[in-house]
Amino acid sequence: MTFLVLLLVLWVEKFSSWRTHIQHDGPWLRLLAWTERQNDFVESPWLAVIVLVLLPLLGLWIVLAVLQPLLYGWLVLPVHLLVLVYSLGRGDLQAALGPFRDSWRRSDGEAAYLVARRDLALEAENESALLQSVQKYMVWQAYQSFFAVIFWYALLGPLAALAYRLLAMMAEHGQQVNVRERAVALRHAFDWLPVRVLAVSFAIVGDFVAVNRALLHELLSWDISAAQLVINVGRAASEAPEPQIGEAGVASLDGLWQLMVRAAVLWYAVFALWALFY
Repeated sequence: MTFLVLLLVLWVEKFSSWRTHIQHDGPWLRLLAWTERQNDFVESPWLAVIVLVLLPLLGLWIVLAVLQPLLYGWLVLPVHLLVLVYSLGRGDLQAALGPFRDSWRRSDGEAAYLVARRDLALEAENESALLQSVQKYMVWQAYQSFFAVIFWYALLGPLAALAYRLLAMMAEHGQQVNVRERAVALRHAFDWLPVRVLAVSFAIVGDFVAVNRALLHELLSWDISAAQLVINVGRAASEAPEPQIGEAGVASLDGLWQLMVRAAVLWYAVFALWALFY
């Protein structure tokens, strides 16, 4: 059933508008705001993690436990699908990058700066740094929106996928430093394994030798961030040229995107073989 859900989530992502209807974060964000107004939660951030992450996971576990014995377990399939779709990242990455790509292709640096600030919340000191920031943004968003979620779903099921998304939202939207820092630390732990699996995937579908040089000294490092590791390996695997404005810069973005598409195909092929033989 896991592989069927992974196929269905691709259909939902590419050919329907269900994702926008499923990903309603309002109630959870209001709960986050409420917890951050309570001194007990601010002083003991683990209590915030319990309320914001563990309680929703407990509710989901109860629902799955109740539905599992019914109709040979098929009633849990729509629950798995809804949870996995909800756990994907927010927004449309390709649509968000569109205005920047158009400006960059025209070699309109000023417009590229403006749309990067408006659409991507990115700023840089010069054109080279701006393109590198956009490359990093694109690879990181693709990883945290899709690869990390399906990795944890395939490995441990919907509870792990939902936990990853809730921790990501705590890290992104948390206003209290103690609460946000605890979420960031837990998310770093969640990212350690899948980002390295993705890095190895980049080596398989990209430039293996360049990835080996980029990854060798950081493979087991706990300190390097997932975002920095995935963009370093992504640039090496796609053989990204030096940043430059114009069509060549857009081509480097396309190269990174195609690298991630090939990695996704590899992952789905592995999941298919796993489902077939196990």
